[in-house]
Amino acid sequence: MARLLLILAASLVALAWPASCQRLPVLAPVTKDLATSLYTLPFHDGANLVVDIAGPLVWSTCQRDHLPAELPCKSPTCRLANAYPVPGCHAPGCGRDWHGDRTCTVYPYNPVTGACAAGNLVHTRFVANTTDGRNPVSQVNVRAVAACAPRKLLASLPRGSTGVAGLAGSGLALPAQSMDHTPLVTKQGSPAHYISVKSISMDNTRVLVSERALATGGVMLSTRVPYALLRRDVYRPFVDAFVKALAAQAAPGGPVARAVRPVAPFELCYDAQTLGNTRFGYWVPSVTLALDGGRDWRMAGVNSMVDVEPGTACLAFVEMKGVKAGDGRAPAVIVGGLQMENIVLEFDMEKKRLGLRTMPYYMQCSHFNFTRSA
Repeated sequence: MARLLLILAASLVALAWPASCQRLPVLAPVTKDLATSLYTLPFHDGANLVVDIAGPLVWSTCQRDHLPAELPCKSPTCRLANAYPVPGCHAPGCGRDWHGDRTCTVYPYNPVTGACAAGNLVHTRFVANTTDGRNPVSQVNVRAVAACAPRKLLASLPRGSTGVAGLAGSGLALPAQSMDHTPLVTKQGSPAHYISVKSISMDNTRVLVSERALATGGVMLSTRVPYALLRRDVYRPFVDAFVKALAAQAAPGGPVARAVRPVAPFELCYDAQTLGNTRFGYWVPSVTLALDGGRDWRMAGVNSMVDVEPGTACLAFVEMKGVKAGDGRAPAVIVGGLQMENIVLEFDMEKKRLGLRTMPYYMQCSHFNFTRSA
């Protein structure tokens, strides 16, 4: 059985922190099917996807663990999915209504028969391994947006395959989904990097802070401050939402967090033994920033809680001092160093965008990539 190795992601120029950590590429074995002479790579649960270097999409037959993406026609992802219509297939599912709220329809196609079918976009994952350049290191699940297709589209594909992994240069091909992106924003008079945040959520419940409040002053990225700083009009609703969400975790039988004396500069501190532990840090409400472009920046306990002294952990979001609520001369939020740990951040200066990807739980590193697109 012939085998190839396909590297799906690799570093360009990286400044790694700490220096002892490495950003490892993702490696997937590619196997040649002798009956069809086509190549496949592992998907999950024993299934495979056919490799199509010219394919613009990832698609597979509808699986039970697929999560509907429910993306509207007006979403940038829908436009990417329909950017390269296949000759002989239907027109893009949104027709001319690219600004409507109708659910996005896409048309995956079989690269052997040329047949296509209508489908919806879903969130899925495939299995791969990180590599140190010589040997596989650890297995990871790589998330992707894919099209859900009917089984009839599998005709003439290798036995055991459930779809196609498109590897073309399109926005929804597999290589392009190694990382989420959001636009980098510049602020007049400041050399710093800003991002546009539409809302903040605490365990999927929106914090009572308006998009206008977040846009006033913007959201800045900074490694000069160790923890996130929030302007008062953002900080107070944020803290109230955290307390409420943490209490709600105990309702179905979860651990009851016991508050302890605050340790400056933090306001909310807890007995660490009363906080549940997960591989992503303390079991506390997740903080999610809804970013421009439809992407989310989700922060688990490892990015939101800090051990300040033996047995005490505090919420690592601090109120800005000397800044009045709504004062646009100061950022609404400054994302600090702790919030950027265990995340790959790629600053694409040519396209003026920020790439984000959460590191697997066993790789406790932070990475900052500064690249210019060719």
